[in-house]
Amino acid sequence: MEHLLKTPLYPIYEEYGAKVVDFAGWALPIQYEGIVQEHHAVRNTAGLFDVSHMGELEITGPDAIRFLDRLLTNKISSLKDGQVQYSVMVDERGGILDDVLVYRFQEHRYWVIANAANRVKDFEWMQKHAEGYHVEINDLSFKVAQFALQGPKASDILKAAGGNAAEPMRFFQFAETLQINGINCLVSRTGYTGEDGFELYFNPEHAITLWRLLLETGRDYGLKPAGLGCRDTLRFEACLPLYGHELDENITPFEAGLDWVVKLNKPDFIGREALFIQKENGVPRKLIGFELQERGIPRSGYEVHKNGNQIGYVTTGYYSPTLKKNIGLALIDTVYSNQGEDIQVIIRGKAVKAIIVDTPFYSKKYKK
Repeated sequence: MEHLLKTPLYPIYEEYGAKVVDFAGWALPIQYEGIVQEHHAVRNTAGLFDVSHMGELEITGPDAIRFLDRLLTNKISSLKDGQVQYSVMVDERGGILDDVLVYRFQEHRYWVIANAANRVKDFEWMQKHAEGYHVEINDLSFKVAQFALQGPKASDILKAAGGNAAEPMRFFQFAETLQINGINCLVSRTGYTGEDGFELYFNPEHAITLWRLLLETGRDYGLKPAGLGCRDTLRFEACLPLYGHELDENITPFEAGLDWVVKLNKPDFIGREALFIQKENGVPRKLIGFELQERGIPRSGYEVHKNGNQIGYVTTGYYSPTLKKNIGLALIDTVYSNQGEDIQVIIRGKAVKAIIVDTPFYSKKYKK
């Protein structure tokens, strides 16, 4: 693990029984107690994730709005102070470079939260396209740590830890100054599990103290440390995309079912022409959900067939701990993408029957 990047919490992973793996060049816990146990904790009570590997890129300056609207597919200019927006960044062909969250602090200051594996690429892409804009781009990633508190009890735990000042904001909003036992945190309410949830951003020097404090406060609520393993099974059940699986440079937002983050009616943005043409002509492939009708577990990369011919591939597949079914997401030819369509997934050389089903597999509204 010596060559890997480490979060400020790394020194105490072993104390909590973490099984650490290489994830995008970072030493991170795949699990603590166990993936299934942690998955159920987040669905039923709450889980605490160390996501300090995520990238935080700050864009400031008088042209910040115009620059981000040029760079991203969603309408950044529609954001108000304290709001968060999901968007994607695409290349000239419409291929997805990354999916990001955009935080608006004020008119001339924004954060873009990037995937860890794409942080350097995103930063370089922004710099490349900043010419002619009065903006400054700073990578704050190693100056900011981040925890994700997720689950139906997350709101109660946050209130217990932060007092009356922790009265939750609305979904996809953030508060910049929440004090938790003297530790200043920026808190947002987004989530990546299909449950209610919060992200806490803070000075890395407070990571260990805050981690212990939250777990102690949350003990009576059933809070558990949670690793990357259940983070993946949780987001997958809710059909939230993961870069490198449902999203990459060879997949467009329309193919990935992200039409709602592409605002073709706003002024020109990078990739608009290619996406406009695809929208007019129709997408050749679609991301679909399926359920196996026979035994087997679909894995990422497995071929999907119809009538003996390959029509696509599995992007993510698991045994669902919540639904107790073997399910998957796949990118397949649009002509075969109708709900109820029979398909086959090739598992260890055998064609296993599956049926296309409605998505998301799991849905639960956040607690108001």
